[in-house]
Amino acid sequence: MGGYFFLMVADLDEATEAARPEFGRIGWNGPRRGATKGDPSRMSSTAKTPPAKPKRFSLIRSFVLADVLTLGNGFCGSGSVLAAMHYLVTAESRWLVTAMVLLPVALVFDFADGRVARWRHRSSAIGADLDSLADVISFGLAPAALGFAVGLRGVLDVAILLYFVACGISRLARFNATADALSDDSGKVKYFEGTPIPTSVLIVAVIALLHFQGLLGRNLWLGSWSIGSLVLHPLTILYAVSGSAMISTVRVPKI
Repeated sequence: MGGYFFLMVADLDEATEAARPEFGRIGWNGPRRGATKGDPSRMSSTAKTPPAKPKRFSLIRSFVLADVLTLGNGFCGSGSVLAAMHYLVTAESRWLVTAMVLLPVALVFDFADGRVARWRHRSSAIGADLDSLADVISFGLAPAALGFAVGLRGVLDVAILLYFVACGISRLARFNATADALSDDSGKVKYFEGTPIPTSVLIVAVIALLHFQGLLGRNLWLGSWSIGSLVLHPLTILYAVSGSAMISTVRVPKI
């Protein structure tokens, strides 16, 4: 009887020991040495290291000579817009001439920045985007502002001028999206889809010719058409044709 009692006590101790949490293994003091699950050495080896913080982008240090020329393009376009606004306020023709002259200068900068980048074999990460933004101002917004300043202010005129600017923006966006697909093995684009936005300088040349012949303002060339209560100046059609050519699929060889 006594032996049977001690046998029961031994079995009870073994069951209690099996059910008791082992503090050295899973208790308050953490995993014990040699334990497979939750081993600190294994946890440290598999833990992911925090990603390194990205380096701060230095705008000024990233500039190269080609970017400086591109900024010259943007400055000329912005200056043309301001000069056109000043012409509207003062009606002094010198401001109109300034607005027109700045755009061919912008074209020179636009032509030069790409040539300089290829000559020096250096370009920056922001070069392509910087060029597109400058072109929108100099060859999209500025010619439209110039047209408004010389008398294209009817409701339909303004609608066409806005269409012209929208076409210029779309043209540049398409070029940026398809440049890689259109480039050859050397990375050079052989042709453009649609006329390049700097071709709007041709409209500026027409306006300059009309200015020196006295055919702007109240004596605007081709006069105006009245469509109900709306007014349209035929000269604005040049902007509509230019904008439509930009977003066309006509292939224009790149010079």
